[in-house]
Amino acid sequence: MVLTTDFVLVWEVRSRRKRRSQARNQGERDGDAEGEPEESSRSERRRAQLTKWRDKFIRNLQNAKLLLEKAKTVSEKKTIHYLKLSAPWDLLVYYAEELCLRAPLQAQPNPNLNTSDQVLKKFCLPNFMAEVVPNKPVNYYTCAFRKSKMDKFLGSENRETYFSNTQRHRVVYEILCRTAYGKKKWAEVGVERLLNEGAFTAAFPLHEGPLESTAHEGLPEQLNQRQVLFHYWARWSRWYKYQPLDHIREYFGEKIAIYFAWLGFYTVWLLPAAVVGTLVFVSGIMSMQTNSPAEEICNSGGEYLMCPLCNTCNTWNLSDICLMMGYLFDHPGTVFFSVFMSLWAVTFLEYWKRKNAMLAYHWDCRDFHEEEERPRPEFAAMAPTMEHNPVTGVKEPYFPKRARLSRMLTGSMVIVVMAGNIANISSSMVNLVLILLMGQVYAALAEQLTKWEMHRTQTQYEDAFTFKVFVFQFVNFYSSPFYVAFFKGRFVGYPGHYGTLFGMRNEDCGPGGCLIELAQQLFIIMVGKQLISNAQEFLIPYIKAWQQRRQLAGVRGTQISQEPRRWEEDYELIKCEGLFDEYLEMVLQFGFITIFVAAFPLAPLFALLNNWVEVRLDAHKFVCEYRRPVAERAQNIGVWFNILEGLSHLSVIVNAFLIAFTSDFLPRLLYQYKYDNELRGYVNFSLAYAPPSYTPSDYIFFLPKLCICCRYKAFRDSNGKYTLFYWELLAVRLSFIIAFEHVVFFVLRAIDWMVPDVPESLELQVKREHYLAKQALADNQEALLVS
Repeated sequence: MVLTTDFVLVWEVRSRRKRRSQARNQGERDGDAEGEPEESSRSERRRAQLTKWRDKFIRNLQNAKLLLEKAKTVSEKKTIHYLKLSAPWDLLVYYAEELCLRAPLQAQPNPNLNTSDQVLKKFCLPNFMAEVVPNKPVNYYTCAFRKSKMDKFLGSENRETYFSNTQRHRVVYEILCRTAYGKKKWAEVGVERLLNEGAFTAAFPLHEGPLESTAHEGLPEQLNQRQVLFHYWARWSRWYKYQPLDHIREYFGEKIAIYFAWLGFYTVWLLPAAVVGTLVFVSGIMSMQTNSPAEEICNSGGEYLMCPLCNTCNTWNLSDICLMMGYLFDHPGTVFFSVFMSLWAVTFLEYWKRKNAMLAYHWDCRDFHEEEERPRPEFAAMAPTMEHNPVTGVKEPYFPKRARLSRMLTGSMVIVVMAGNIANISSSMVNLVLILLMGQVYAALAEQLTKWEMHRTQTQYEDAFTFKVFVFQFVNFYSSPFYVAFFKGRFVGYPGHYGTLFGMRNEDCGPGGCLIELAQQLFIIMVGKQLISNAQEFLIPYIKAWQQRRQLAGVRGTQISQEPRRWEEDYELIKCEGLFDEYLEMVLQFGFITIFVAAFPLAPLFALLNNWVEVRLDAHKFVCEYRRPVAERAQNIGVWFNILEGLSHLSVIVNAFLIAFTSDFLPRLLYQYKYDNELRGYVNFSLAYAPPSYTPSDYIFFLPKLCICCRYKAFRDSNGKYTLFYWELLAVRLSFIIAFEHVVFFVLRAIDWMVPDVPESLELQVKREHYLAKQALADNQEALLVS
C-alpha cells in the first residue's frame, strides 16, 4: 500500500562528532576548559528533553490512528528525519463531521464572477484578460458533513478522491494541534509549541509535485494543481490575465484566496482612479499656459524681493520659483479629484462587500465561524494558573482578565509615547531609510507588547498585533506628510516678530510653498517604499531559499534516491510567513492614495503599476518559494476591512483641511469674487510688506544692517496685523470644510444605502442551498409529516 502523504514533520540531529567539536570550540573561545563539561551537559539535557517530548508526541499520533512513515537523510554532519503522516478513511470521516467540513450535494454551473468579462460580453467586445485554465474545480451546493448521511453526498463511493488534499491536511493539522507531548495540566499540547521549543524544525503539507511539466504544451489537463497555478498564474507573462481564484482556493485554502481576490479587485478599481488622476495632472500642466498668477510670477524678474526663510538664509526673488510648478497640484481640478477619490474609496469598499459575499458563498464559507479556539502555545506556556473553560468544561491555562487589562493599558501608553517620538523625528529628518528602519523597530516592539498582554487565542492575538503595528506604521509613514501639510509654516509669525520654539525660529515652507513640498514627500515616500518593498519581496525569499538549498545540499549529496523525494525538495523551500505584511503594505498604500490625494493626484497611477507587479510577486512566492501553508478558512479579510473604512472616512476630513488651509484654491477663489475674475494682481495682493523696523538677522554677515523692504506670503498690513481679507478668508475656509464634509458624507451614506451588501441573485441561491441541505439531512422526514 502506497501511503498518501498529507503532512510532514521534520527534525534534525547533529552527529556526536559534530557536537563534540562545537563544544570544544566554544570552550576554547571562552578560555575556560573547566566550563566545557557543564555547558555540554546542559545542552545534552536539553536535547534529551526534546527527544523525550518528540517520541511521546509521535506515539500519541499513532494512538490517534494516524498512519506514519519515516524517512531520513544522513551525512557526516547531521541526520535529517522526516515523518510522513496520512489520515485513513475512518479518521477523515470522524473529523470531517467534528470540523463541519462542507460536503457536496448537487453540482451547479460554475459562476463567472469577473464583472468586466460580463460587461464586455454584453457589448460583444473581445476580452484579452480572459483565459481558459484547465482542471477548473467543480461548483456544488453543499452542507455540513454528516457520517449518517454519507449516501446523500456526491462522490462518497470513491474514498480515494472524496476528500480534497486541503481537507485532508486540514484534518491532520487539527490532530497535530490537539495531540499532547507532555502533561496536559501544563498545556504541553500541539505541534506549534513543539516547533517553538525546537523539537521539530518544520511542519508542512506537501506541494503536489514539481513546478515544471512537459504536459503544458500538449495536454494541459494532465497538469497537477501546483503546475496549473505556476503556468497560468505565477508567471510574469500572465500579468494581464485574470487570476484563477477557484484554483488558488482549492490549493491554498480560502484565507489566501480571499487575499488575492481582494488584491486583484483593488488593483482593477485603481484603474479609473489612475485615469482620472492622470487627467487632473495633465490639466494642471495645460492650465500653466493660461494661469495668470503663474505667468505673473515667471515674468516678475526682480520685482518681488522676498524675506529670508530662516535666520541664516538670504533674500530671494519670487521669480526663482517659476520652475517649481506648484500650480501643477494646486488648481480647481484637485478639488474635484479629492471629492472623486472620497466617493471612489467608499464605493470600492461597498462593492468589495458584494464581491466578498459572492466569493464566501461560492467557496462555502459564508456562514463560517471560527470554532472555539485553543489557547496559543505561548499563552499556554506562560499562563500562571489552570481553570475550567466555561464553554467546553475542559481545564486549560488561564490568565486573569484584570491583569490583562492593566497590561493592555500600559501597552497603549507605550504606543502613545512612541508615536510622539516618531512625529518629532519625522518632522526634523524626512528620510525614507529612517522610516523603513523605524518600521522594523516598532513592529518588533509591537510583537513583544502583544505577547506580554497574554491574549488567549490566535485571533485575539492577531487583532491586537495588527492594531498596534498599523498605529505605529501609520504614524511612522504619515507623520511627516501631516507635519508639512498642517503644521509647517503655520506658526512662523512675520518679519521682526518670528515665532520661536526653544529659542529657534519655527520652520517655514520652502520657496514653492508647502503643497509642492508635500507632493515631493509623497512621491519619495510612496514610490520609494514600493520600489524597496518589491526588491525585498523578490530578493529576500530567493536568497533564503538559496541558503536553505546550500545548507541541505551537502546532506542530500551523500544519498542517491531511486524516486523523487518530494518531502526533501519542499523542506528546501522557506517557511510561509503569512499574509500580515502583504495586507499591511496594501493598506498603507490605500492611505497614501486617499488621504493626501489633493496634493499628489498621480498616487493612484503609481499604486496601479506597483500592484500589477505585486500580484505576480506574491503568486510566485506562494507557488515557487514557500512551503505549502496549512489551508485556513476565512469568510472575509478580517480586521483590515475596518481599517480601510476608517482610512476612507479620515481621507474626507484630511482632504477638506488640505484644500482649505494648505492649497491656494480658496484664497484665489475669494480674490476672483471680490476683485478680479482673471486673477490679475493676485500675486502682489497675496504678499505683505515687512514692517519698517525689520532688519535682517545678525547671521547674515554679507548684508548691510539696513531696513529691507522685502515681501512675505501673508494677508497682513505693514504693521503685521491681519487684514480684513484674512478674516473673510478664514470664514470661507471653515465654511468650505463644513460644506465639503457634509456633502461628501451624505453622498457616501447614499451610496451605502443604494448598494446592497448581498445581491438578490445570491440570496436566491442561498435559499436554494438551504432547502437542499434540509432535504438531505432531515431524519425520518415522512414520519415527522405524519405525526
